[in-house]
Amino acid sequence: MPPFSDEGISGSGGVLRDSGATAPGSLVHRAPTYADLIVTALRRYPDRVAFIQGETNFTYAAAADWITRLMSVFHHRGLRRGNGVAILSRNRAEAWFAQAAATLMGCRYTPLHALGSEDDHVFVCADAEVRLLVFDPAGFDERASRIIDRVTGIDVLGLGPGEVAPDLLLLAAETTPVALRAVPESDDICWVPYTGGTTGRPKGVVLPHRSLMHNAWLTLTEFEWPREIRFIACTPISHGAGPMIIPTLLRGGTVITIDRFDPEYFVSEVGRTRATASFIVPTMIYVLMDHPSFGPDQLQTLETLIYGGSPMAPARMEQALDAWGPVFNQLYGQAEAPNTATILRKYEHDLARPQLLSSCGRPMQSLEVEVHDPGDQQCPPGEIGEIVIRGPLVMDGYWKRPEQTAETLRNGWLHTGDLALCDEEGYLYIVDRAKDMIITGGFNVYPKEIEDVLSSHPKVAAAVVIGVPDPKWGEAVKAVVVLRPGAEVGAEELMGLVRERKGAVCTPKSVDFVDVIPLTAVGKPDKKVIRAPYWEGQVRGVS
Repeated sequence: MPPFSDEGISGSGGVLRDSGATAPGSLVHRAPTYADLIVTALRRYPDRVAFIQGETNFTYAAAADWITRLMSVFHHRGLRRGNGVAILSRNRAEAWFAQAAATLMGCRYTPLHALGSEDDHVFVCADAEVRLLVFDPAGFDERASRIIDRVTGIDVLGLGPGEVAPDLLLLAAETTPVALRAVPESDDICWVPYTGGTTGRPKGVVLPHRSLMHNAWLTLTEFEWPREIRFIACTPISHGAGPMIIPTLLRGGTVITIDRFDPEYFVSEVGRTRATASFIVPTMIYVLMDHPSFGPDQLQTLETLIYGGSPMAPARMEQALDAWGPVFNQLYGQAEAPNTATILRKYEHDLARPQLLSSCGRPMQSLEVEVHDPGDQQCPPGEIGEIVIRGPLVMDGYWKRPEQTAETLRNGWLHTGDLALCDEEGYLYIVDRAKDMIITGGFNVYPKEIEDVLSSHPKVAAAVVIGVPDPKWGEAVKAVVVLRPGAEVGAEELMGLVRERKGAVCTPKSVDFVDVIPLTAVGKPDKKVIRAPYWEGQVRGVS
């Protein structure tokens, strides 16, 4: 008998549960879980290729076998339903197998970003009460060793041989697999990802199976997938690309994992595997468009490019549409409402309606997405307010942070912190994060509007606008700009462009030219890092 029989789940991963308290003849319906989707996906197409990883292919049946063996190892190491599991790895199929195994066992999964700092990894493991850390020794042996030293009571297993932990893959190969079955209930905690910590320590976002189920449903039904999905995961599967895996597998598709985004490597792998879909962030689109060796024909197999994570400059999207055609879907969401709050579809990326290229689209089905004023009343069309969301996608709250949960979920809405306006047709236009707004001389200035103007200049590759301390204005508008390769342009020309388009208040008082914009671990411009040198020595981060 498999070691999970005490959980009372039907062998099929099933839909029924008898609690023993029902009237004779009555039928108790069990709400489906994200774990059930994993079981369903892996059973449907046993002989198809589920994952391509370099020269290695994993069929659906092979993936299921690995997952059940990992479940057996986890069980024998004392892992139980409700325990916390963290995974630290670059993109590889075995990391997803470990995540799936933990999910089927009813554990809480917390991703650790491969580019995260040691202090953040230690904090997250301790705060999330992680019972088991699974890591890739190729690149993370030293980091795992430090986590072991600094976090009490954590077990560790490596995805291969290493110096500090047993080889999980070897243990799995030598163990007896258990049944492929799902333990958790719909309201059980499935994932606890952590926010980026831009306003202090990261916060754990409590996502029950209900949230991930709804995310998968919206991803399947709202995005415009190719008929044959070969999804190349070039962003971390621990974060943005991860929720795309189950929808791909439910459609009988193939997930292609690459362990880094390098433009030459990405283009090569798209061509080799004939990838048809991907999820990327705007910065990656800029890099691909600006690469001197690439032409649009080198990505011609890609039928769907989903992008999100940060706003994209409309002028650069016009260039992308010219290069690659109508292949783009834009998503808007956040960890608290994962990935699927609004969508801008392929037909809405319309050069004949250029204003739509500034929009993040309209709400997805089954969700309410509105713009509210500070009193939590809905703003009329054209008025700037905060985006709020409610529906089955939304998190349960923040892990062990009741006050922040109450503030963020006040009045029955998720308050995103994103400022936007909504037009008469229901399209949302993000103006900025509330915390990024600049107050200069008593006027509110929204950096994204200025960034879009600067990015429209033919010699500008990327631009970030921040507020810096100023004795006269309180905060002064500063632009930090990356030019295209070989381009030259003066600060006065860029300032004049903004003055012409947006007026004097929005015009940067200064422009700094840099070689690269620092990014967060999820590919967004890291405004905290960009702002830091200008605010050094200040008592507070506003002026």
